[in-house]
Amino acid sequence: MLVNMKDVLEIADERNIAIGSFNVYSYETIKGVLECAQSRQMPAILAFGERYLENMDLDTVVAIVKSASKEIDVPFALHLDHCNSLDNIYRAIKAGFTSVMYDGSALSYEENVANTAKVVEVAHANQVSVEAELGSLASGDHSHEGTAADEEVYTNPDQANDFVLKTGVDALAVSIGTVHGIYKGEPNIRVDILKKIREKVAVPLVLHGGSGTPEDVVRECIQNGIRKINVNTEISVYTVEKLKELQKGEKSYHLSVLSLKQIDYIKEVVAKYMLIFS
Repeated sequence: MLVNMKDVLEIADERNIAIGSFNVYSYETIKGVLECAQSRQMPAILAFGERYLENMDLDTVVAIVKSASKEIDVPFALHLDHCNSLDNIYRAIKAGFTSVMYDGSALSYEENVANTAKVVEVAHANQVSVEAELGSLASGDHSHEGTAADEEVYTNPDQANDFVLKTGVDALAVSIGTVHGIYKGEPNIRVDILKKIREKVAVPLVLHGGSGTPEDVVRECIQNGIRKINVNTEISVYTVEKLKELQKGEKSYHLSVLSLKQIDYIKEVVAKYMLIFS
């Protein structure tokens, strides 16, 4: 059941849990996330990143999601993730995405506010929710988001409050020490900063860089207002490694069988994180 992301996050707030936002960029990833959500009866967010437009266009994503979700009765959102192009945001809204993330974190604060407010005005007029980001994440190993030059900039709690009031966003992604990709060293997650943000900001908070974040830290973040957690890298790394293991054996697999195997492996990682987040 395709819904607005705001509806999904309201469920998270009511249950005091976080909803997993899992990156999709192929039929297999879409099918894996949807089937896992249905089997576990857990809401989910399918996140299609702007960088994956090389894999498929926005209309194709929507068409596959609608076809693959005909028997899915749990609520899920289709979310455009980490997009810094206003044109692509508007195209996604027109195509049928139910949520968009405008990422102006690399811009000046004033530009980020102005552009995000524009996106909110258009999106809300079309019953689409908006996520934005304040602060920025560093890039870890195997990251497929950001660049190696990215540096951690923690979210300022006072600025976060001002940002939400001026833009009207439905969710705010915060930077508290997680990274895109896999951690290169011991994670240092600043839950103290998260607590200060939660005290000042009423909208649901989002944690990017969920892959590899310690479970106890994840649960503490959820207790302090995180309602959406992004997972991408671990799904990719795990699935690729499992496919490599298959190829080491004597049996030769047809490509169609490998496609089905991918769905199974994706479901294993998604199920793991759904359990942690709930």
